[in-house]
Amino acid sequence: MNASMPGMDCEVAVIGAGPFGLAAASALKAAGIETRTFGGAMSFWRDHMPKGMRLRSPWHATYIGHTKGRLSLDSYATILGISPGEPLLLENFVDYGLWIQAQAVGDLDTRRVSQVAPANGGFRLALADGDAVTARRVVVATGLMNQQLIPGVFSGMPCELVSHASQHTDYGSFRGKRVAVIGRGQSACETAVLLKRSGADVDLVCHGPIHWLGYRAMAGKQKWSLRDFLSERLASPSRVGPFPISWLVEVPGFVHMFPEAARAGLNRRSLGAGATGWLRPDFDGIRINAGSRIVGASAGESGVELRFEKDTATFDHVLLGTGYKIDIARLGLFGPDLLDAIVRREGLPVLSAGFESSIPGLHFIGASAVGSFGPLMRFTAGTPFAARTVAHFIRKTSGKAYAAV
Repeated sequence: MNASMPGMDCEVAVIGAGPFGLAAASALKAAGIETRTFGGAMSFWRDHMPKGMRLRSPWHATYIGHTKGRLSLDSYATILGISPGEPLLLENFVDYGLWIQAQAVGDLDTRRVSQVAPANGGFRLALADGDAVTARRVVVATGLMNQQLIPGVFSGMPCELVSHASQHTDYGSFRGKRVAVIGRGQSACETAVLLKRSGADVDLVCHGPIHWLGYRAMAGKQKWSLRDFLSERLASPSRVGPFPISWLVEVPGFVHMFPEAARAGLNRRSLGAGATGWLRPDFDGIRINAGSRIVGASAGESGVELRFEKDTATFDHVLLGTGYKIDIARLGLFGPDLLDAIVRREGLPVLSAGFESSIPGLHFIGASAVGSFGPLMRFTAGTPFAARTVAHFIRKTSGKAYAAV
């Protein structure tokens, strides 16, 4: 393995040990690049996702970095004895990620990085325990950490009455309670189903009808079109976005070359709210309040009162399945001067073809890269491309004789 830059503890520091972080660290190490990875393995998935959840992504879009070989999902499925025929359970996905970490990133440093600052031609990473590490380059792969979207009407509400879906791993405490789930995407719809299974009385409140994804969701319609049928049969591997532009999503390197306006349009069309069709049969007993706008919310002795345009309703708890809005300022990793120096658009860093920001040596992958590389970066399906591209870029630009990626 090559030595790091003189005066630096390592050549590359990867911040985050979820799917994107593990994939990047694995690719960098395979290229012989001295890499240190920080964070709890699959921590966001373990600590902020509910038990019993299934992944929206199809099997072949759930690989963590390795699409084939001994570290692929197929190899792990053989060990675990599970079939690719059904959406992957959260528990199985987490175990798969932990297996990748043990096999490819065995020296993971589980300490949290509290701040990144420029230092001596590289970066200084301050750790939560007071220690510090220096690196020539930094790859930020923090995913959805601190990016929860809280609608303004619920701002400041007590967490005992209003919480985001990412704050729960179990819904047993809601048994017998009336719960309003806000949203109509995968998170909201799956949360509603899991709450119902836990014995809650559930209302799904959304500003429009649920858009069910997949041919199986359409099978219950009295009428369906040839377009519906073709959309299912000719679906892209990751199934991100509507057919046929979903095939553009599959090539993030090509999307990166789009004009900014075209790329933004692709993101809007591909990341709209939608829920997988296999959830639909479990919606019996869930009341859907679609098309009613919430104009106010207040906490009272009997729970949360939601005020709609024409009426009101009271719930024991409101659970926000409102998703995430990425803004790297909310990561809390960068001081004001460094943050101001990072060219951003709507909170997202503007990235080069090597996922490098306007600060040389500072890279962003995963959800923070959606603005530059398109919708695939919001999903595990984007990990092989991101990991391969970052490792190749660093190997090519370092001037050192690293192994081929």
